[in-house]
Amino acid sequence: MNKTLKDVARELNMSISTISRVVNNKDNVNEKTRDIVMAYLEKHKYTPNRVAKSLKENTTKTIGIIIPDICEVLFGQIIKGIDQIVSQYDYSIILVDSHEDKHKEERCLELLYEQRIDALVLATVNSNGSKVLELINSGLAVVFIDNLPNLSVPYDAVLIDNTAASKMAINHLLGQGHTQIACIVGSTSETTGGDRLLGYRLALEEAGISVNENLIRVGNYKEDTGYSCMEELIRNRGGQPFTAVYVAAEMMTFGAIKAIGSHGMSIPEDISVVGFDVHDRAGLMLPSITTMRQDEQQIGKLVGELLMKRLSEREQAQGSPKQKILMMPFLEVKSSTKQI
Repeated sequence: MNKTLKDVARELNMSISTISRVVNNKDNVNEKTRDIVMAYLEKHKYTPNRVAKSLKENTTKTIGIIIPDICEVLFGQIIKGIDQIVSQYDYSIILVDSHEDKHKEERCLELLYEQRIDALVLATVNSNGSKVLELINSGLAVVFIDNLPNLSVPYDAVLIDNTAASKMAINHLLGQGHTQIACIVGSTSETTGGDRLLGYRLALEEAGISVNENLIRVGNYKEDTGYSCMEELIRNRGGQPFTAVYVAAEMMTFGAIKAIGSHGMSIPEDISVVGFDVHDRAGLMLPSITTMRQDEQQIGKLVGELLMKRLSEREQAQGSPKQKILMMPFLEVKSSTKQI
């Protein structure tokens, strides 16, 4: 039924304000009147005009989320956590995949802004993006996850302490007697990869072990670069020996595992492996992989709560200071590492 509130009011001989109060489930309506209106709306399958409502109330009740890879379990769990919070306030989510492309990310930002979203969650791949800066300066509520931008203004963010995560991973291997530890990380031009590499360096330095630059490889978070980086490390193993490898991203961990297997080597007998965010809910991976973990749903819930806080403050002249919330990771010890 494509009727307006005005049409409904005219046919029921009631005021538009009365119909509006029923549609929006307000309290100050006579119950008999409410029953008449609801029966009419149900009979004619009335659906509110959300566009008109959003123009009137200056809100679309939508949250835009841009992530670099929709296939990663990490982001799926974070989004689930966000939805658990914002849905309680009748907000819906519009999800967009940037495919780790800076230019597509900018187009996604423009698209969501045109959709008049009320707030934005962004796992950016463009650390110096001017478009997101425009949106922040326009007053849009923005919360960053996973990767942080290099912006000239304060901003909100929720993520794990990636430097601490890598230190925990390397300290686990050091505790098992490994001193020759290779490292495969994602792009170090982004804060996620850069901080994880920093944690690797700091853990070795604090243990009095010189960092061997020949044991460091940089990929792009994808499985194929995890494979190629591991292959290169294995080929050079004669001149640059190592007993363990830390792979600081889930898909690259899978690639590294495949490369080790393709060379007829075993985990952890030949090489101990620590991954990052490796998910194996069915328990089918043999051996099971020791991995750094983060509470993705809790991150999402904190993001959702922060968004609701910012949206409640938008009518105020000045909101509370921007927040960078760092959550502590944890190590999930399985059977892919061994004492030497």
